[in-house]
Amino acid sequence: MKNYLILTLMIVVFLSVSTYAQQSLFGGEEIVSPEIHEDNSVTFRVNAPSAKEVKLSGEWMPAEGWSPGSAAMDKGENGIWSFTTKPLKPELYSYSFIIDGFKTTDPNNPFIVRDVASVMNIFIIGGKQADLYKVNDVPHGTVARRWYDSPSLDMARRLTIYTPPGYENSSEKYPVLYLLHGAGGDEEAWITLGRTAQIMDNLIAQGKANPMIVVMPNGNVIQNAAPGEGTDGFYKPQFMVPKTMDGTYEASFPDIMKFVESNYRVEADKSNRAIAGLSMGGFHSLHISRYYPDTFDYVGLFSAAILPNQDVTHEVYQNIDETLKRQMENDYALYWIGIGKTDFLYEAVKQYREKLDSMGMEYTYRESEGGHIWRNWRVYLSEFVPLLFK
Repeated sequence: MKNYLILTLMIVVFLSVSTYAQQSLFGGEEIVSPEIHEDNSVTFRVNAPSAKEVKLSGEWMPAEGWSPGSAAMDKGENGIWSFTTKPLKPELYSYSFIIDGFKTTDPNNPFIVRDVASVMNIFIIGGKQADLYKVNDVPHGTVARRWYDSPSLDMARRLTIYTPPGYENSSEKYPVLYLLHGAGGDEEAWITLGRTAQIMDNLIAQGKANPMIVVMPNGNVIQNAAPGEGTDGFYKPQFMVPKTMDGTYEASFPDIMKFVESNYRVEADKSNRAIAGLSMGGFHSLHISRYYPDTFDYVGLFSAAILPNQDVTHEVYQNIDETLKRQMENDYALYWIGIGKTDFLYEAVKQYREKLDSMGMEYTYRESEGGHIWRNWRVYLSEFVPLLFK
């Protein structure tokens, strides 16, 4: 009798666990969200029968301060709230739901990205520029996370590196683009939010870009890796961490280059090196390229945070005009600046361009619609890369 009770209990436990596993496997809901229609309008749905108000917040909506706008969703008789947009232009979009004031992700869309500490769902409206962000039927490169030794920072650190299609089976040496993230980002930002691997695969397949290695380091010198990926464990990411713009990262940058040039088949000379970055990464790119003025032939400043805080005294930021002049005299192939018309850094970039103009330092300027957003930075990367290593 005792054995029978134990057997019965085991069966009950097994069935309960199996049922839970099946629910987890199949999601428990048969709701399609988002549903992209033929005219590129999109319907969003969420099951919230007890909610009093549900809103959809999407980055295509007019901004409310620093946040995307929102729109009220309609509640159906079955407790499912829905909202259908007007036709959207080709692009990669992010969105979230606000249920009775609580911001959350779409439980029916497993595709999410993290920007600093915010997690959002994504979807792509195909066509035009957005086709570069899709995984298409083309040869694919390899994305790896590597650890390198940084004697300057006295730690091992993590970076993300893209090698082009065919790298593993080739003996060829490749040029290198060092691609730097903005404040609040890390070595994950460009590969996830920026769609770097997809952009590179597609541009190379179309013959619009030369095959190259893309190195995406972590610019937060107090971290050895992105939150949750390093020895500090799981913690909430911050927008600005200490020492990000005090000269330490710029001074330590040769550690990254040494690792890449010692572990990958690269053309280790000025004409085969490029550096570019967004916002804080544009700040870093500006100062790394002028502090080491005979190192990079290609420089890209995407919505760059221009010039250091006046209270920062690190030697990296000394003699800016003189080192820019040295960079100009050493010659370079491309100095590329991009900024959105409504970017909060627009005036700072304008003043920096006036400085370059007064020095006679040549550059290529790209002004786009919109502000300080990934939508612009993906476009800038897509336009900058085809100009490299020609």
